[in-house]
Amino acid sequence: MGQRILVADDEPSILLSLQVLLRKAGYEVRVARNGEEVLQAVEDACPDLIILDAMMPARSGYDVCQELRRQDRWRDVPIIMLTAKGREVEREKGLALGASDYVTKPFSTRELVETVRRRLGGPTPSP
Repeated sequence: MGQRILVADDEPSILLSLQVLLRKAGYEVRVARNGEEVLQAVEDACPDLIILDAMMPARSGYDVCQELRRQDRWRDVPIIMLTAKGREVEREKGLALGASDYVTKPFSTRELVETVRRRLGGPTPSP
């Protein structure tokens, strides 16, 4: 069984493409469609890494990131913020709230997988 990644995004096409991409890379993938689902999924089974959209219904990714960082048991789980909000102020906000990385949409799938592997301590594929 591979390392577990929770992918959270309210856009079904992004969820599906990330699911396929990450499973192909050897990871076990679960999905959440809003901030509340993220918190419930983490409570049910803590993932090894979270890919978190900043703008989601119920609770924003920023709010979820901050909540996860408040809890000792989840404090060290890497969080990659994945968002269309590319301005420097949003990036700084995400990192200040505890995100490990900040990736803007549209994103390179190869670079995203490399970022995931780097955060999980796995080897980065050769070009």
